[in-house]
Amino acid sequence: MPHFILDCSENILELQEPRKVLEEVFETAFSTGLFGRNDIKVRLNPFKHSLVQSSDDDFIHVFANIMEGRTTEQKCILSKMITSKLNELFPNVPIISINIRDFEKSTYCNKTMI
Repeated sequence: MPHFILDCSENILELQEPRKVLEEVFETAFSTGLFGRNDIKVRLNPFKHSLVQSSDDDFIHVFANIMEGRTTEQKCILSKMITSKLNELFPNVPIISINIRDFEKSTYCNKTMI
C-alpha cells in the first residue's frame, strides 16, 4: 500500500520511457513522507483506443489507492505533486489528472494477513 495505477493513451509510451514514468511517480510519492519505500506500488495501463473529451488526445489519469488515515491536506499535496511531476515529463499532454481513494483498514486484506 499505496497503489498508483496510471491509465494513459498508448502514445505516452513513445513520449517517455515507461520505466522512467513509473520511477518518477514512485519517487514523488515517496518524497511526500506519507509512505515507506517498500510499500509503494506503481503500474501503467496504456490504452490503444480511447475517447477523451470527444477526441483521441493523449491523456494520463492516476488512480491512487491509499490506506485511510491521511488528512485531506496530505492527499491534496500528494495529488498536486504527482500531477506536477507528470506535467514536467509530459508538457504537451493536454489531460493529466489524479484521484485518491482511501482503503478501509477494517476491510483490507492481503495474503500476509491470513
